[in-house]
Amino acid sequence: MTVFNILVRLALRLHSFSYKLASRLAIQAEGGLHPKHRLMNYHQFFLDHICASDYVLDIGCGNGALAYDLAGKAAHVTGIDTNGKNLTAWEKRFSRKNLDYLLANATTFSPQERFDVVVLSNVLEHIEHRVEFLTKIKHLAPLFLIRVPMLNRDWITLYKKELGVEYRLDKTHFTEYTLETFTRELAAAGYSIASFSIQFGEIWAVVRRHE
Repeated sequence: MTVFNILVRLALRLHSFSYKLASRLAIQAEGGLHPKHRLMNYHQFFLDHICASDYVLDIGCGNGALAYDLAGKAAHVTGIDTNGKNLTAWEKRFSRKNLDYLLANATTFSPQERFDVVVLSNVLEHIEHRVEFLTKIKHLAPLFLIRVPMLNRDWITLYKKELGVEYRLDKTHFTEYTLETFTRELAAAGYSIASFSIQFGEIWAVVRRHE
């Protein structure tokens, strides 16, 4: 291995470290909410694909910021997440009368009610057995709105992967997608993409289950 090989690996590791550090510091600087919510404006994608009469299930809702905005338009929103640290935000910051939260594991959660729309915003990549999960929740709604990170979001990510340097946006990700792998995974679980766009190195997709 040449000195340039060593230096490039070091530079790539520093790149990953600085990205994560900047993200954590930005959350604190913004008062606890990641600036991506504002800069990427991805909430609007989900709002554009729900109706005022819809009952929406937001799986992996996190602190509730997206669920809160959805509840400003939909008839009712249910948000679920496993992280108990979100309870304070649910109760004090992102609360509405037509918004309920449940502390639950998405992979074992089995609601009795049905919904018009299921939202999965940066959730699938955190689940190991995704086809099994998607198959299990397919009956919950006819429409799914899904946002996932792309593996081929830029050259440096692919270069990190090629060199064996940590390339994931988050170490808890089991996968990061190409459009092809995302499409295949959905098809294996009985879904198809009705429409999609690629924004900020992510796939934003309107997905329908096969009847």
